Amino acid sequence: MRILAIESSCDETAAAVVEDGRNILSSVVDTQIETHALYGGVVPEIASRRHMEAVVRVTEKALADAGMDKRAVDAVAATCAPGLIGALLVGANFGKSLAFALQKPFIPVHHIRGHIAATYLAYPDLKPPFLTLIASGGHSEIVMVRDYTDFEILGGTRDDAAGEAFDKVARVLGVGYPGGPKIDRLAQEGDPMCYKLPDSHIKDAPLDFSFSGLKTAVINLAHNAEQKGETLDKNGLAASFCAAVVHTLVPRLEMAAQRTHARRVVCAGGVAANSFLRAALQEMAKRTHTRLYLPPLSLCGDNAAMIGSQAYYEYLAGSVGLTLQNAFATAEISANICEKR
Repeated sequence: MRILAIESSCDETAAAVVEDGRNILSSVVDTQIETHALYGGVVPEIASRRHMEAVVRVTEKALADAGMDKRAVDAVAATCAPGLIGALLVGANFGKSLAFALQKPFIPVHHIRGHIAATYLAYPDLKPPFLTLIASGGHSEIVMVRDYTDFEILGGTRDDAAGEAFDKVARVLGVGYPGGPKIDRLAQEGDPMCYKLPDSHIKDAPLDFSFSGLKTAVINLAHNAEQKGETLDKNGLAASFCAAVVHTLVPRLEMAAQRTHARRVVCAGGVAANSFLRAALQEMAKRTHTRLYLPPLSLCGDNAAMIGSQAYYEYLAGSVGLTLQNAFATAEISANICEKR
């Protein structure tokens, strides 16, 4: 089954053709980073307009790269939640309209489910059940993937997500947007013990995260240094921040693995590209004798291939949008990936 997938939840307009949920026939990503870097972050209205300008071009390129005519696809999928509502509407409306014109099924996909499915594209042998750490710009969660469309959230952030904290810290350090890769590069030349940063714990919820205190601590360090006329060690602060994020995420994932007896662990989302986190996860896997699945960097950020992969399994489960309103309702149901148990 060949699915044409569209992703437009934030600042990338992407399209891909994926076969049977595992084989990427094409993947095209049109990024808006240079545009939003001027403002220090994503401007929703500008993002929506850029998606409108790019979605047709990107889709045609994905079909051409796959060597297919649009009438040859078996279904059309699009991200319908969560994300910037204006940006989501562009991709979802375009995908639904295209599916209607082609008389093909339309499959609404939850963005975070897509990030998890990115791992299927890199590891054809990976099948549920497995434990997943999701670390992205808007979400930080530990999820037990019981089946391709059956998820249980074991822990999540109480405030900021890890990726959001990276962007805020990057802005404080004056390195610009996007924060993740810029902080990572700065940290390579820094001492992770340079600054002492707080470690949060949620009472009665040991698998939950909190990043707001960490973010505030970095902001206060930078402001205090500026007010006192002191030189801030940006490399050291970046390295200390990366170490603090890792110390927040990895021990909780390890605890979840112990509680669930999971032998296979996945990390997904944009923050999964962070070199410090990847190294720490590899050490955890060795220490706990678990098998670690890390998507390549090209599949960590937002892309449509991951949406096409998850769409295949949503289709098999019967999650097909009959109308655009139904598509959004279906995606909103899956937006609560599941209830905590």
